[in-house]
Amino acid sequence: MAPVTQMFAWLSRMPLSWMQRVGAVLGWLVWALSPRYRQHFKANVQAAKVPWHDARPAIAAMGMMVAELPWVWMRSNSQPLGDVVRWDGAAHFEAAMQTGKGVIVMSPHLGCWEIGAQAIAEKFGPRFGPLVALYRPARKAWLEPLVAQARTRSYLASAPTSLAGVRTLIRTLRAGGYTAILPDQVPPLGQGVWAPFFGREVYTMTLLSKLAQQTGAAVILTWCERLAPGQGFCIHMRPFEAHELRDPDCSPEQAAAAVNRGVEAMVRAAPGQYLWSYARDKQPRVEG
Repeated sequence: MAPVTQMFAWLSRMPLSWMQRVGAVLGWLVWALSPRYRQHFKANVQAAKVPWHDARPAIAAMGMMVAELPWVWMRSNSQPLGDVVRWDGAAHFEAAMQTGKGVIVMSPHLGCWEIGAQAIAEKFGPRFGPLVALYRPARKAWLEPLVAQARTRSYLASAPTSLAGVRTLIRTLRAGGYTAILPDQVPPLGQGVWAPFFGREVYTMTLLSKLAQQTGAAVILTWCERLAPGQGFCIHMRPFEAHELRDPDCSPEQAAAAVNRGVEAMVRAAPGQYLWSYARDKQPRVEG
C-alpha cells in the first residue's frame, strides 16, 4: 500500500465529526494564508450577489470537505450510510423513476457531493439498479487508487468520459435507469457553450441538457447538505421543471442557461456550503 493510501486508511478510522472539526480549522487556515484564494472566493460571492454572512460558512466548509475525504473514500463497504444520512424529498426521485423514463441527478459542487453519490446508490440501488456515472481517472497518479476505491461500491457503476460512455448513459436512461452529473464543471472546449451564471457568462456543459432532451429523463436537483459536526448529512431532492430540457428545438445556449438556473437555485438554498473558490468562469481546456 502506497504511503498516501496508508495515511488515508489511517485517517479514515478517525471519527467523522472529529475530522470535520479539524477540517473547519484547515479551511480558515487556508483563508488566512492565501490572499489569492480570498480574492477569488470574495469575487465569486460578490458576483452572485449573495450576502456575505450567508456565504461566509463556506470557508470552513471547504476544509471540512477535504478532511472528510479519507472517511468517504476509504469507508468499508460493510459500513452503511444509513446512520449518517437523512433524506428530504426522496419521494420525488422515486416518483420520477416509476415513470420508466430515467432520472438525471443534477448535483453541483455543493455540500458533500461525494457522500451524495454513495448514499443515492446505497438507498435506491437495491430497487432501481446501479447509479451509472461518467468517470475520469484522477490526473495525479498517486490519487487514482483512492478515487478508484471510492467508486468501487455496490450499485455504483462507471462509464468512461468518451463517446462510448455517453452512449452508455443514453442507454441507461432509456432503459429507465439513472445517472448523476456535476453540472457546474467546466467542460473541455467543444463540449459546452457560454451561458449566464449568477450574472456572468461561463462555459457550461451541454451533456446534461442533451441527455434530458434525447431521453425524456426527469432532472432532479440534488444537494447533500453537511449538518453540524456529529449530525451527519441531509440529501435534498427537488424536481426541476425546465421546458428547455425537454424541447430538443431549444438551442444549446437556452438549455445551458436553464441548467445554470437550476444550479443557482441550489446554491441559494445553501450558500454556506458552495465551493465558492471553484473557478467557474475559467476558460475551457483543450483536450488532446
